[in-house]
Amino acid sequence: MNDDMTPDGELIARRMMLQQSACGFGALACGAMAASSFTVPASCSAGPAMPPGPHWMPRAKRIIFLFMQGGVSQVDSFDHKPALKTHDGKKMPFDDAREFARSGQRGIEQRLMKSPWEFKPYGQCGRYVSDLFPETARHVDDLCFIHSMHTDGVAHGPATLFLHCGSTNFVRPSVGSWIYYGLGTENAALPGFVSIAPSIGNGGPRNYGSAFLPARFQGTPIGTAGRSDLEIDNLVRQDASIERQKAQLELIDRLNRRQIQRRGIRNSEFEAMQQSYQLAWRMQQVAPDILDLSSESATTLSEYGIDDPTTQDYGRKCLLARRLCEAGVRFVQVNYGDNSANPAWDQHSNLPKHATHAKAVDRPIAALLADLKRRGLLEDTIVWWGGEFGRTPYSQSNGTGRDHNPGGFTVWLAGGGFRPGMAYGQTDEFGFASIQNKVHMHDLHATLLHQLGLHHEQLTYRHAGRDFRLTDVYGRVIEEIIS
Repeated sequence: MNDDMTPDGELIARRMMLQQSACGFGALACGAMAASSFTVPASCSAGPAMPPGPHWMPRAKRIIFLFMQGGVSQVDSFDHKPALKTHDGKKMPFDDAREFARSGQRGIEQRLMKSPWEFKPYGQCGRYVSDLFPETARHVDDLCFIHSMHTDGVAHGPATLFLHCGSTNFVRPSVGSWIYYGLGTENAALPGFVSIAPSIGNGGPRNYGSAFLPARFQGTPIGTAGRSDLEIDNLVRQDASIERQKAQLELIDRLNRRQIQRRGIRNSEFEAMQQSYQLAWRMQQVAPDILDLSSESATTLSEYGIDDPTTQDYGRKCLLARRLCEAGVRFVQVNYGDNSANPAWDQHSNLPKHATHAKAVDRPIAALLADLKRRGLLEDTIVWWGGEFGRTPYSQSNGTGRDHNPGGFTVWLAGGGFRPGMAYGQTDEFGFASIQNKVHMHDLHATLLHQLGLHHEQLTYRHAGRDFRLTDVYGRVIEEIIS
């Protein structure tokens, strides 16, 4: 250790080395050790306040959420429905959620449309997957499918907010912020919650915001949708030496503390600003190495598809997610979307476009699963794949696309104590509505928290005179999918 290291700074440095060496990833551990050679200003060495902590022994330590923005069609990907081929083109009545929202009418006739892609069984479990995801299909024995999801919100904005925050319209903390608040971070030099390439629409910053939780628990965005670079703005300063930056930080911290003492008040946003300076100081020493993918082997880069223009964008995001989790970040969201009103997977009139998006993400997702498993990280890392809702089994306006469907869709989970090779729940014969072992989005939230050692009814925060939680109205743990 540096002889000038303060006691608190030495504690942080030792924690960083212990946490990172426990992960067994040499390059980043060396980065953290190098960071410890810098003196952390004494007044800036403390990390976030102690979080509530787990309520029981967790099965998982972290989550990687692969967010497929726009709504992947379940009947064209992971929910095999032979009846669609048998009855292709036939008109049948359906209680369409969008039509009901517009007109209040039920039982409107719709024309069934078979999937353009073939399904076949994979793995020892024999789960059916379509031709859209052949690489992911090779890992079905590690996946736990939930085919009976249903959610609130029929439009992208409300449904996306509900997915992330548990509410379709009220400002609420995102799931990543709840987890960061409940468990803290494993690495004081990095944020506990990162969102890679988030969209500016359909919830925008609220999807990774902390709302009324202390502001320090909000997510840190890396890049934005539509941009190929994965950077944290202003992370590296070229205009000042380390010593000068340290002096500036100490001065700012003294001035801020004097302001608090003079006014005699404490403010969450003000404290979060102070802590953001402190975290930024620590991140400057460690984060650049983590964001630099060039240290990875050519084999790894190729496995993630970074050598292919089709897959390189999402491949970089997935590889960065692995590196961030390895370094101690609790919740990493890997977004696949854009900033348009009809995001990515939203094919109302051009369902074949699903093939373009699937090709862009399939290989990187398969590589992430293989990489995590090979490194022993899948055991305590949850990989969560899904979107805000699914799509209808009938064509929209008798065309070549599918409309939104919040009443029945599929997500899958891997690692973190979920039962591998399992399929839970069921939609009807056409894949329209959940009919067996229905799982609401709040149930999924409760189950994810459970695997992290958090009781969804006890993880609360008092605001505006009452206790709030992620599953604010209801939610249950789906024990059948836990191994």
